[in-house]
This record gives sequence, structure tokens and C-alpha cells, in this order.
Amino acid sequence: MHKKIRHALISGGTGGIGSSIVETFLSNEITVTCLGRCEKSFENLRRAVGSCDRLSFRTCDVTLRTEVNGVLKELSKDFGVIDALICCAGGVKTKPFHKLTDSDWHAVMNLNLHGTFNCCKSVVPHMIKNNYGRIVNIASVSGKDGNAKASAYSSSKAGVIALTKSLGKELADKNIAVNAVTPAGAKTRILDQMSKEHVQRMLSKVPRARFLELEELTSMVCWLSSAENSFSTAAVFDISGGRSTY
Repeated sequence: MHKKIRHALISGGTGGIGSSIVETFLSNEITVTCLGRCEKSFENLRRAVGSCDRLSFRTCDVTLRTEVNGVLKELSKDFGVIDALICCAGGVKTKPFHKLTDSDWHAVMNLNLHGTFNCCKSVVPHMIKNNYGRIVNIASVSGKDGNAKASAYSSSKAGVIALTKSLGKELADKNIAVNAVTPAGAKTRILDQMSKEHVQRMLSKVPRARFLELEELTSMVCWLSSAENSFSTAAVFDISGGRSTY
């Protein structure tokens, strides 16, 4: 299923969604490099997955292009190729719009949208050179529908969706697939950044009446990252339990 994926790069690989993808990739004998700002979180992940010489970590703030470029130069020397990029790094601020500060807005946009842009910007030249690549950007159903009291988050994820569509079309003739997934809420640490009221409001919109299981999302990401996905690109794959139907 995962033929051709030798090395995958995952931003936010120590978070809930990211760590689930890491574990699945490792179980399929894929070499994985995680990008993140907290080495302690990576050590927790390493303990969870056990001893594995195919898992490594690079300290990197994805909001800073210079750091991302520096890491990519190191990885190209160490591994030669990056077959798959999964952009998971993200954060949220839940506040009424009139209480949202400039700092709140820029922090969310920098991490969710600019961080995704920086990773894609650095990795794409390597994939073009190798005439192969798979990019999966983790967006959100809120990027389609919008969430009240989450204007920065919704806007940033809408930007990720638009970036994915544009980049996927641009790279379609280079054997590089770029797709996005739009999950509904899952039980990850990001819920800790939201009020209980906001979390309940999210859940009430899902016809399945439950949170997304990480394994369900991971299965979709794995296929999109594989060589089997040889045609779909510039697409948005919904996994919202029926909340969005477009």
C-alpha cells in the first residue's frame, strides 16, 4: 500500500493527529522525521512508539522560513529524498471577534497558514527534482463552514484549502499530488485550547454525534500519501461525520 514512500516529513508530528500518523507510518516501515518546537513532546512520542531507528526529530519553528529551509538542507543530505510531506502543525484561539487581538490573529495565521506555506515552499523543489511527491495538508471543516468565535482559525484553514487547490493544479504534471483533508473535531490536545461551550457546539453540528477517531483520519492520510493515489490532486477530502457535504 505504501510503496515508494521511503521518507516522510511531518510538521506537528508530536500532536494528536500528527503522532497518530507517525505511528501508522512507522508500522509500515516508513522513515519519519518530525518537525516541532518542543523536544520534550518528541521524547514522549518516542516512548509511546518504542525503540525505532526510523524515527527522528528536528527542532523547528515552521513559522520561520529560515529554520524550515535549514532543516530541509540537512534532511536532503541525510536522507536524499522526501517522498511525503504532511502538514499537521496548528493552533486555535476561540474568542468573540470583537475581543480578538491582533496578536491572536497573527499567531494563528502564522502557525496554521504561513507554517503550511513555509513547509510546502521548502519541500516542493526537492519533489520537483525527484519527479515524485505527495503532500497532505491538514485543514479543518471550519475552513469550509466557518465556526463562530473562531474567525482566525477558520480563516487560516480556508487559506490552507485554497493553497492546496492552487498548488495541486500547478504541480499536477510533475507526479506530485497535493491534497487536503478537512476533519471535524477529534479528541486531541487542541480541544484544551477551546471552551467547553465551543467544543459542545462543534459536536452538536456532527450528524454522527461523536468526535472523529484519529485512526479514521490516519487511514485517509495514508492513502493520500501513497503511490496508490496516482490521480487525485488539488482536492479536499471531507471527514466530518456528515457535517459538510461539499
